Amino acid sequence: GVLHLGSVRTALFCWLYARHCGGTYILRIEDTDTERSTKASVDAILDGLAWLRLHADEGPFYQTDRFDRYREVIQQWLAEGKAYRCYCTKEELAALREQQIAAGETARYNGKCRDGATPRPGIDPVVRFRSPTDGTVIINDLVRGRVEISNSELDDLIIARSNGVPTYNFTVVVDDADMRITHVIRGDDHLNNTPKQINMMRAMGVQLPEFAHLPMILGPDGARLSKRHGAVNVLDYRDAGFLPDALLNYLVRLGWSHGDQEIFSRDEMISLFDIGDVNASASTFNAEKLLWLNQQHIIAMPTEALSSELVPFLKARGLDAANGPSPDRIVDAYRERAKTMVEMAESCSYCYSDFDDYDPAAAKKHLRPVIGNAMAKARNALRQVRHWDREFIHQAIVAVAESEAMNLGKLGQPIRVAVTGGSVSPPLDVTLELVGQDRTVQRLERALAYIADRAEATTAG
Repeated sequence: GVLHLGSVRTALFCWLYARHCGGTYILRIEDTDTERSTKASVDAILDGLAWLRLHADEGPFYQTDRFDRYREVIQQWLAEGKAYRCYCTKEELAALREQQIAAGETARYNGKCRDGATPRPGIDPVVRFRSPTDGTVIINDLVRGRVEISNSELDDLIIARSNGVPTYNFTVVVDDADMRITHVIRGDDHLNNTPKQINMMRAMGVQLPEFAHLPMILGPDGARLSKRHGAVNVLDYRDAGFLPDALLNYLVRLGWSHGDQEIFSRDEMISLFDIGDVNASASTFNAEKLLWLNQQHIIAMPTEALSSELVPFLKARGLDAANGPSPDRIVDAYRERAKTMVEMAESCSYCYSDFDDYDPAAAKKHLRPVIGNAMAKARNALRQVRHWDREFIHQAIVAVAESEAMNLGKLGQPIRVAVTGGSVSPPLDVTLELVGQDRTVQRLERALAYIADRAEATTAG
């Protein structure tokens, strides 16, 4: 499926720990479930990781490219008695399960074919791993601590389906062994798989990796984070205007901390992160906290990098960056006013294209007949400014306000509404500098016509 926040956090912790330890971060696509592992879902994962710049040192490796290796191990285990063929039908297994549940027992395979079974015509057998029946599996989990599972609670899991396709729990064991994986960091929903995998690793005679099972991320209602709590695909956050470093900063704090520090750069995360410091309790997703962190990263990001982030959002709104101020100037003016890049692109749109209507409340309050004469003088003064920069713009507006014996704000706010369509923008001189002289004068002309129409309507009324 798509790359969701839980998977991103897992990938992030793997990536950070590999970087922190000078190790190797490996990307493996576990695609043996061919019905679910579509090209679209794989592409969504790769695109999400690429946007987040969680680049792998090795891979991606695809399990579907390694079927020959899996068959080799299965044949070896069959020959050594570590695995066996099972001819039980789905109907028989379903009936067994119902009987066990009715008797209050744990549903599991009863080992009917464990000691040899005669092939049955028309039935393609599965292959099962012969699990130990006594002893315990001890997991010294780097997050959860010591976890002990009795082998008597485990059954003989299927390692190859009846069509010959190997199963997840088996393929990851072979992959971890062949790829010399030293640390497996994953969600705690995999904890039940770990003792089975450890027994298979022992059957392969390889050194066990260390395991770290991460706690769940919960929604604000205390339930497991799901679709109803917000975006599912991490790329939805990209499209909503979040910065990749801000999202990673937020996710690293879901279960890990370094004192009271909230804002981390990538280099700081790599330097400080240790998987042993991850908290074993679940974390709660907070959308407002994510927005706040995103704004902090927008404020702190170097201008050139932030302007590169802005350009796609301008294009998405049909705005041409060549038809107005450079994105560098925009981000410096708007970075402290926007929580997302979508918000920034929306806020500055009047710098690149004309707007259709004024904000009704702003126009009603500020574009009144009483301001007409002063605004006409401001139009004339701004038309004559020879060097269109904020200092000369400010001087021109101040001079008009003084000549009209007006408070600067009484003139400035109507000009702002006339030029931007609303009552909120960066400082007026900065705003007009960005909009440009020609657009500013044209919009003041339009506002004067609007004011004249309003005066005429009032007189007629």
